[in-house]
Amino acid sequence: MQKITESESNHQGLDQMSTLELLTNINREDAKVHAAVHAEIPRIEAFVDAAYLRLKEGGRLFYIGAGTSGRLGIVDASECPPTFGVPFDLVIGIIAGGDKAIRKAVEFAEDDRQQAWKDLSEYKIDSNDVLVGIAASGSTPYVLGGIEEANANGILTCGISCNPESPLSKTAKHAIAPIVGPEFVTGSTRMKSGTAQKLVLNMISTSLMIKLGRVKGNRMVDMQLSNDKLVDRGTKMVMAELHISYEEAKSLLLKYGSVREAVENFK
Repeated sequence: MQKITESESNHQGLDQMSTLELLTNINREDAKVHAAVHAEIPRIEAFVDAAYLRLKEGGRLFYIGAGTSGRLGIVDASECPPTFGVPFDLVIGIIAGGDKAIRKAVEFAEDDRQQAWKDLSEYKIDSNDVLVGIAASGSTPYVLGGIEEANANGILTCGISCNPESPLSKTAKHAIAPIVGPEFVTGSTRMKSGTAQKLVLNMISTSLMIKLGRVKGNRMVDMQLSNDKLVDRGTKMVMAELHISYEEAKSLLLKYGSVREAVENFK
């Protein structure tokens, strides 16, 4: 069966297009991603609610993928601690080929069906945890092998692909598959498929962090104060919440280390 992600581009003669034509047509294709992700909200909701039950009891969230998909998982995982102040081992991203594959492709790493479980086992993954397999095609052996072993070990699994009838969608306990259609450059899933995957990951991790109490109102009250911009942002949050001066708010923030602690310890 022809994979949607490998189907012929809707556009011909890309090498003959002007810069304006290239940009306009890429943007026209990108505009389809929003609707594709929106259609998956019921399935995203079901997974987030199931994952939350595990995480609130101390479970962890794992992402596995190869190539672009693996890198997207690592990006999402790595942004959770500074944004939400959670431990670095709460959300873990793993890429086929190891960390060196983040910057440079590792040949044939995605073809090893057993390696993902070996990688996950280094973290002592167990039935309290949650595993998300990310693969635009939905057929990456590395991801499929990891999901299959996770299922066998009672771990909650989810597959994010852009082919709804893919092996990944059929294997994972929860399947999320935005149908974005053919890529502008035929088969280049770093484009629309990658954008859709990034949006879904944003929705999953952000929703989970909010449900876990890491946001108050609409504020990142547990963010790490890792640079001057974030100290300034946190200071203004404390000012707005406590109705005090900038200087007093900054002093409280730096003393207690987070917006939440500064506000809760104000007397």
